[in-house]
Amino acid sequence: MIRNYLKTAYRGLLKNKGFTTLNILGLSLGLASCLLIIFYVVDELSYDRYNTKAERIYRVNEDLKLGENNVLYAVAMPPLAKTLKSDFPYVENTVRIKNAGSVHVKKGTTIILENRVGFADPSLFDVFTLPMINGDPKTALAEPNSVVLTESTAKKYFNSTSVIGKTLAFDNNGFFKITGVIKDIPQQSHFNFDFFISMSTFPDSKSNEWLRSDYNTYVLFKDAVDSKKLEASFPAFLTKYSGDQMKSQLHMDMRTFEKSGSFFRLNLTPLTDIHLKSNRSGELGANGTVQYVYIFSAIALFILLIACVNFMNLSTARSANRAREVGVRKVLGSAKKQLVGQFLTESTLLTFAATVIAFVGAVALLPAFNQLSGKEIIVDGHTLGWLIPALLLIVLFVGAIAGSYPAFYLSAFQPIDVLKGKLATGFKGSSLRSFLVVLQFSISIFLIISTIVIYNQLHFIQNKNLGYNRSQVLIVQNASELNKQAGVFKQEVKKLPGVVDATLTGFLPTSNWKSTAIYFKDASFDQKKALFPQSWEVDENYISTLEMKMAAGRNFSADMLTDSSGIVINEAAAKFR
Repeated sequence: MIRNYLKTAYRGLLKNKGFTTLNILGLSLGLASCLLIIFYVVDELSYDRYNTKAERIYRVNEDLKLGENNVLYAVAMPPLAKTLKSDFPYVENTVRIKNAGSVHVKKGTTIILENRVGFADPSLFDVFTLPMINGDPKTALAEPNSVVLTESTAKKYFNSTSVIGKTLAFDNNGFFKITGVIKDIPQQSHFNFDFFISMSTFPDSKSNEWLRSDYNTYVLFKDAVDSKKLEASFPAFLTKYSGDQMKSQLHMDMRTFEKSGSFFRLNLTPLTDIHLKSNRSGELGANGTVQYVYIFSAIALFILLIACVNFMNLSTARSANRAREVGVRKVLGSAKKQLVGQFLTESTLLTFAATVIAFVGAVALLPAFNQLSGKEIIVDGHTLGWLIPALLLIVLFVGAIAGSYPAFYLSAFQPIDVLKGKLATGFKGSSLRSFLVVLQFSISIFLIISTIVIYNQLHFIQNKNLGYNRSQVLIVQNASELNKQAGVFKQEVKKLPGVVDATLTGFLPTSNWKSTAIYFKDASFDQKKALFPQSWEVDENYISTLEMKMAAGRNFSADMLTDSSGIVINEAAAKFR
């Protein structure tokens, strides 16, 4: 019976090539667009889930409010990790990671600048799932000047992963012994380093300061529910360990500090929430936002709905012309369930063909989509593991929905009425088709309006006055490598035709996180008079090169030696009282 359904459906679709082609292409375009968005959403939702203990790993954050300044940090104090593990029995382990910035690594006679370098405690491999190819994960980061490489980095420098015991020269001032090689960290990770240097190499890691936050700190609980216990214990914990330092540095205890309206608190973020739900200062990588996931998921749903409605409209329109065929079949003895099966088979076959085309199209467009979205999405065995069942469900669902109305409607006709043509007009004026057309156009108009709104927002952002001119400004990275010759390089650049001005600085007016310090107007340490600014070191050409406007006063001058102790503040700092 199924074979007969398929044969009849194939012949019917082949006979109406125009209808078949139009219906398949319409549905396949919608499905392909939907698939690309699904790839993006699944990629965003999969961050850090490669860790087998992900549900028990949390990051410790710091919230600081000082006067009118409120800052959210993704980092915590140097001694916090060790103290948490020793004080709370339900904490199984802790680990600290710190971005080491850019490091020069020597490969033969070549010096390579590496930007993905971090310090880490020896417990890194106990907390995170970072499979080690060579070396002992328990001791790999135990000794100072030891380093663990990723697989691709080991091959980059030695063309092999059997590199245990070999050394690498960093910044021409020290040799680091390779003690381990791990598999490359998945792209879906909120941190992605190529080198992990032992934390004991960094002297500051032994600091006992409780009023300074520099280290991304992670806690592995014995049970995920213990995270609530730890958060409830944080106030008393901070009072116990930071109290003396607050009195010596801020001249007040924690209670007085909070009474003034300020606070200093710790909280936890689940590992799997970091990428989409955390946008704090000191993040180890660029995070996404969960709002984008919601928005793109809704868009994918709308696109799929439009494609399905269009598919159903074309199917029902064609079915209206088949009323006589149904009448003849019923006269010849076809049962209602056989007619229903025939219509459902045809719509499912169409949907299957459209889905195959959509899958092939989505895979072909994936490289271009990756370039547009900044992703590195690939379709591998893991992807196919969930994608194929999902596509089969779409085939069955869309096929059943699109074919159900004409199947059940037409199969219920009385043969004598069909053959006399009494139902054709009524069917063509079906209220369901009218509703589907209205729904389709409503969704399309909504998406068009949304696109216009987003375009206007992007146009506003691109043309907003940011207080400096970002057009026609070229940034030359790593000019600091020139050391004392950097100034000469700047002067030579200024001589180039077309160059109006040039400046040397390590600070750009962007959102990149920089270290900050607390400033008070006087020695009273009044929290309401505290300022929490970023401090940038610039030369006398910085303001003129970026075409910043002076609201009052003057710019730095190379002719005035006293400017070495001078500062320029912005209007917000000037309004500070």
